[in-house]
Amino acid sequence: MMLRSLRSAVATTASLAAVGGAMAVMAAPSAAMADEGMWTFDNFPVQTVNQKYGTHLDQAWLDRLRLASVRISGCSASFVSPEGLILTNWHCVVGCSQELSNPQQDYVKNGFTARTREEELRCPGQTAEVLTEIVDVTARVQAAGQGLEGAAFNAARQAEITKIQNEACAGDDTFSCQVISLYRGGQYSLHKFRKYDDVRLVFAPENQAAFFGGDPDNFNFPRYALDAGFLRAYEDGKPAETPTFLKWNPEAPKEGDVTFVSGNPGSTSRLLTMSQLERLRDQQLPVTLIQNSELRGRLLEYSLTGDEAKRVSFDPVFGLENSFKVYYGQQAALTDPEFMAAKRAEEDELRAKVAADPNLVQQIGDPWADLARVQTTATELYLPYRQLEASAGGGSQLYAWARTLIRAAKNPTMTEAQRARLSEAVGAETPVSTDMEEIRMRYWLSKTREYLTVDNPQVKAMLGRESPEALADRLISGTKLTDPAFRRQAVGMTVEQLSAADPLLAFVAGNDQAARAIADRWAAEVNAPTARAAEKVAQARFAVYGTNQYPDATFSLRLSYGDVRGWTYRGVTVPAFTYMGGLYERATGSEPFNLAQAFADNESKVNKEVVYDFASTNDIIGGNSGSPVVNADGEVIGAAFDGNIHSIGGAYGYDPELNRTVSVSTAAITEALRNVYPNPRVLEELGVR
Repeated sequence: MMLRSLRSAVATTASLAAVGGAMAVMAAPSAAMADEGMWTFDNFPVQTVNQKYGTHLDQAWLDRLRLASVRISGCSASFVSPEGLILTNWHCVVGCSQELSNPQQDYVKNGFTARTREEELRCPGQTAEVLTEIVDVTARVQAAGQGLEGAAFNAARQAEITKIQNEACAGDDTFSCQVISLYRGGQYSLHKFRKYDDVRLVFAPENQAAFFGGDPDNFNFPRYALDAGFLRAYEDGKPAETPTFLKWNPEAPKEGDVTFVSGNPGSTSRLLTMSQLERLRDQQLPVTLIQNSELRGRLLEYSLTGDEAKRVSFDPVFGLENSFKVYYGQQAALTDPEFMAAKRAEEDELRAKVAADPNLVQQIGDPWADLARVQTTATELYLPYRQLEASAGGGSQLYAWARTLIRAAKNPTMTEAQRARLSEAVGAETPVSTDMEEIRMRYWLSKTREYLTVDNPQVKAMLGRESPEALADRLISGTKLTDPAFRRQAVGMTVEQLSAADPLLAFVAGNDQAARAIADRWAAEVNAPTARAAEKVAQARFAVYGTNQYPDATFSLRLSYGDVRGWTYRGVTVPAFTYMGGLYERATGSEPFNLAQAFADNESKVNKEVVYDFASTNDIIGGNSGSPVVNADGEVIGAAFDGNIHSIGGAYGYDPELNRTVSVSTAAITEALRNVYPNPRVLEELGVR
C-alpha cells in the first residue's frame, strides 16, 4: 500500500531477495521497454502508445487528464465531478480521519460519511493542486550557476529558481509555482499549480475495509481492499467549480484493456550511478532500516498500553511499518548480485559510448569519477547531517513547529504576507499526542547520542547533564506549542523572546546553529558537486540516447501506460482480478483477516461478482497512491493504491514481466457506496444510478 511515501508489504526474506533477481531485466537506456516509464505530460510517447494499443490519444486528451489530476499532501488524486469532488485512497485521507477523531468518535476505525455538504469536515493542512502550466526553464537555471562551486553555486541556483517561481505566481495565492529538477538536473521545468487550501473529508471507509489483510497482504496480490476515499475542494466557503473532471465509469475493466495512471510518483533512483547506489546500499539504507525498526518497536509497545494509545498511534505505526518494508525491499534489490550487475553493465555501456566521442569527453569530463569522490564526503557527513538536521526531532510535530518558528525569526527577509501565511499554517487546529511526541524525542535524542557518541560537541551541547529521557520529558511537558494560539503569537517574536517563552523553543534555538552548519556543509560539499556531475551524466544520456527518455520521479505529475494483466512467477500464474465474494472467502474472523463491520452486516446485499481490485502493468512508485486509473476514453476506472511484491525494487528499475500496479476498481467503490456504506448523494454526483 503506497501511503504518502509508499505503503508496502510484509514479505519473507526469500521473497524479497527474489525481487532483485527479477529486477535484473531492465530496459536499455535508449528507449523505454514495454510499458516502462513515468512520463512527463509534455514528453509523453503518444505515437508509441497509439501504435501499440490502437488508441487515439491526442493533446486534447492529455490536457483534460492533466487538468483533472490532483496533487494532495504526499499523494495523488483526481476530480470526479464538476463540484470539486476528489477521488483518492483511504490511506491518503486516514491522517485527516485521525486528526478529526477523538476518544468518543474514531473515524479511522468506524469510517466517515458526510450525508450532506454541511457535514463535510475540513482536513487540517490539506491542499489540492492542479498542474496548469509547464515551462522549460533549463537555460535560466543552469546559467545561474555557471562558473561557481559549493555554497556560491547553490545560492545562485536557488536565487534564480526563487525568482522564476515568484515571477510565475506574481503574488497570487490561488497559485503555487515550483521549479522541478528532471533527469537529475539535465532539465528544469516550471510547474504552475491552481491551489485549493480548503479541502474537506467526504467519505472514508472503516480501516479494516480499506486495509483488509493488513501487512501479510500488503504489497501482495490477490488483494481485497477498499482503499478509496473522497475529499472535496472548496473555494470561498463553497464547493470549487471544477469543470474539467474525469467521468466515473462504474464498470470494471477487462483483461488486456489499456490503462493509464496519472499521478505524482514520489522518488525513483533509476538514473543514479553505481557509486551512488553503493553508498545507499552500504550506509543510508541500513541506518534508515535500523532506526525505523527501533522506532516502530517503541510505538508498537505504546499502542498496547490502552485504547486511546492504540487510536492515536494507528496512522504513525501504519506509515512507519510500510515505509520500513519499502526500504527493506530496496535494500534487497541493491544487495542482489544479478540486479547490480545489470546496473553496472548499463553504466559501462554509457561510459563506453561517451569515451568513444572525444568532443563529448571534452564537454563533460568524467562525472562518474566526480560522483564517486562525492560519495566519500557524503559517507563522512551523513550521520551528523541525518541526526542534527535531516531527521532532527525524530518526527516530532512539536519539534518541527519549534524549528520553523526559530528559523522564521532568524530570517530578516520574510515579508508580512509570508509571516501571515506562516501564522495560519502553524496555527491550524492540529491534535497532538504528547505521549507520542515524547517517545519520538526520546528516541531521537538517544539515537543521536549513540550514533555521534557521548563526546561529540553537539551531543554535549544538546544534552548537557540530562539524559535523553529526562530532557525529552522536560521539553515536551513544558512546551506551550500544543496551543495553536501560542504558535500564532510566536510568529511575531524574536529569537530571544521565543527562547524565554518556551523550553522547546529555547532548546531548538540553542542547537540550531550546529544544525545549520552541518546542513550548509552537506549542501556545499555534497549537493552542489552532485548536481554539477549529475547534469553532465544527463547530458551524456541525451547525447548518446536522445531525448526519448523519462526522468526519475520527483513527486511531480507523470503519466504511465499499460494494460490489465496478471503475471506468472516460478510456475504460478496470478490472475489480474479479485472479486468481492473473495473477501468473504478470505475472511477468517481473526485480525488482520476479520471483516469490517459494515461488510459483515451487509453481506446479503453485496454483489459478490463485482471486480474488487485489479492488476496492471503500469509503472508507478510511492506518491502515486490515489492516482486515477483511466481507460482510453479518459474515464476513471480505478484508484491505484499498491504494487505487487516484484515492484518493491521499482525505485531502481522496472521488469515488465513481473512489476504490477494494484488498484481498487470503481466498480467496487460503486458497490460499496450502494450497499455497504449507502451514500446516494455521492453516487448521484458521480452520475451513477
